[in-house]
Amino acid sequence: MVLLTALGTGALLLGRVRLASQVPWAGIRAAVQLLLISYVVGWAVSSPAWAFALVGVMFIVGVVTTSRRVGLDSPRSFAAAALSMAAGAVPVLVIIFGSGAAPLNGAAIIPLAGILVGNVMTAHTLFARHALADLGSQFDLYEARLALGFHRQVAIREVVRDAVPEALIPALDQTRTAGLVTLPGAYIGVLLGGGSPLQAGAAQVLVLVGVLAGQPLTALVARELMSLGWLLPRRVESQLHS
Repeated sequence: MVLLTALGTGALLLGRVRLASQVPWAGIRAAVQLLLISYVVGWAVSSPAWAFALVGVMFIVGVVTTSRRVGLDSPRSFAAAALSMAAGAVPVLVIIFGSGAAPLNGAAIIPLAGILVGNVMTAHTLFARHALADLGSQFDLYEARLALGFHRQVAIREVVRDAVPEALIPALDQTRTAGLVTLPGAYIGVLLGGGSPLQAGAAQVLVLVGVLAGQPLTALVARELMSLGWLLPRRVESQLHS
């Protein structure tokens, strides 16, 4: 770990990149966080209830993280971010555990739900940042649609519609290249846990398809909530609805 940290930091120092000092601190922070969460996970796997409680905490952290990334600054916008993420995560988890594709125990709930929450958070962040950038750069098109008689909700939706596919590209690329360019985390995890390559492959396909189902739901719900004016920073909301 020391050698790898030194390698990454040294490369940035040679390249005179200002982020060089952040690499060792990021590594230390990750080590401390994972050490602490390892103790928590060891306790939470004892029952499905505690496992879902831990996932709930992870979900809240995800909502706060994406809200900060996007610049959301009102209770309603925080609630909209949470609703968007839940729209992507909850149906997928219901199908996975309700169908029996994964056992309803802590050892399965925590990694599967954790991966899904992280991915819907990423989709929400990518969509919202891209959509807000479009609203800023295409404000004249928004005003033109209003002048033509379009409702504000429709005008906003038309401006931000291209942000949905942009938010899904990383997950689509990861799924297309799985096993060819990379071996994703769930696959490696099952192998390291003693599972067979076929079991690892089955687990990874379940995760990838779950992400592909959850992220579009999150992005589409976020689009609708943004068009309603809920998923907007106060500054942007006042500009669009003035």
